[in-house]
Amino acid sequence: MAAWSIDLHLHPESTLDANALAASLATECEVEWADHGFSIRVEEATCKDLRAMWNTRLRGLIATDNVLKVLGKHS
Repeated sequence: MAAWSIDLHLHPESTLDANALAASLATECEVEWADHGFSIRVEEATCKDLRAMWNTRLRGLIATDNVLKVLGKHS
């Protein structure tokens, strides 16, 4: 059982954005879909590991969000 955990609930502006953001996490963690978005939960045995895994997931979400913004300007 994990001693440390953190949850993130995302409510993107569009379904396409939600799908893209969730897809960017496909190999990292389980995505739980809700009515207007999705959530993820990261669980680790130590705070240090939780921080590292959390940072990895957030970097992936930030990169995907930046790509979506660029594509949105050009489509």
